[in-house]
Amino acid sequence: MTLAAASPIGPAAHAPWPARLALRALRALRHGSLELQAPDGATLRFGHGEPRATLALLDWRACAATLRGGDIGFAESYIAGQWTTLDLAALLTLLARNRDALEALVYGRWWGALLHRARHRLNRNSRRGSRKNVHAHYDLGNAFYRLWLDPTLSYSSAWFDGDFAQPLADAQQAKMRRALQACALQPGQRLLEIGCGWGALAECAARDHAAQVTGITLSREQLAQAQQRLRDAGLGERTTLRLHDYRDIDDGPYDAVVSIEMFEAVGREYWPTFFATLRRTLRPGGRACIQSIVMRDDLFARYLRGTDFIQQYIFPGGLLPSAAAFRAQASAAGFAVHDELAFGADYAETLRRWRAAFLARDGALRELGFDTRFLRIWDFYLAYCEAAFEAGSTDVMQFTLTAPR
Repeated sequence: MTLAAASPIGPAAHAPWPARLALRALRALRHGSLELQAPDGATLRFGHGEPRATLALLDWRACAATLRGGDIGFAESYIAGQWTTLDLAALLTLLARNRDALEALVYGRWWGALLHRARHRLNRNSRRGSRKNVHAHYDLGNAFYRLWLDPTLSYSSAWFDGDFAQPLADAQQAKMRRALQACALQPGQRLLEIGCGWGALAECAARDHAAQVTGITLSREQLAQAQQRLRDAGLGERTTLRLHDYRDIDDGPYDAVVSIEMFEAVGREYWPTFFATLRRTLRPGGRACIQSIVMRDDLFARYLRGTDFIQQYIFPGGLLPSAAAFRAQASAAGFAVHDELAFGADYAETLRRWRAAFLARDGALRELGFDTRFLRIWDFYLAYCEAAFEAGSTDVMQFTLTAPR
């Protein structure tokens, strides 16, 4: 995309009224600068200084969609090809850093959000709903995820511990080791993993800690891959993985529990049930390490009142806690928060690498049957998440909890 020289006559005068409102809102930009090319080729500049981003509007209708649906409408107009940019993550980061000034563009109008909120409420994480929601995301096929995840097949934030030059797979192993060490896991002890994914942490716990591991998942695709992985590693006797809802765990107590980025899929109305299950399955004095993405505390109340692109297109039924809300729920269930680690910058880096790998495998992804619309949805999703962590709207944390004795 090449931005044209600034037009002596701005586009606002003859643009549709939603476009004029959107352009007026952009004048409130306070952090960084945006260079916008209008559909007629004119160029407008907003804000000043770093960071810098570009936006080429190809269709004025993108403005109406954004005013109506906020970030969901903005994403949908990108998916429809109504705008483009030189650097998608940079643009979304700039907008996230100016969230307060651009509230109308971020959240949309109340009437535009009604349908989205209604649709989100239909995705409740009941037992049946959880199976449906997990299937919608994780059962896209192991071949799909294998194309762009690192060799550990870890679909959660890595922990670089300050060394962002190291391979992603090494940082993923470091994340898993830290979670297991936080639980003080000893050889021969029983470990429960809630949301075992493709088996990376179960393999690490059985191999490096000689633990007896039980892992549960609601994804048939993940389960088959994880079971084969552990058999191939010669760890079948130390591991039991099964298709199981966390609410139905009845073979405790366990010495330790780990859950990596599953809590976001629980749903707010089921948070007490999750912590009650944790309390019931963990031995007295045992530890649990829960890794979760969290919404910034001061944004949480507004987040609860609406719905966003991730909930509509990527994780149906999902909802992020804030750190304060997580602590409150843990405390209400009788847990003490023993330790916390926040490492949002590590997730931004993880997402940068995922997205680069994803974009590099465009041809292979199309050969699997994924079309342009799907690929644009996922491109936006990965850039959107990277921007949220880069701007500090979201964070990722490992909470180490101790059960009462």
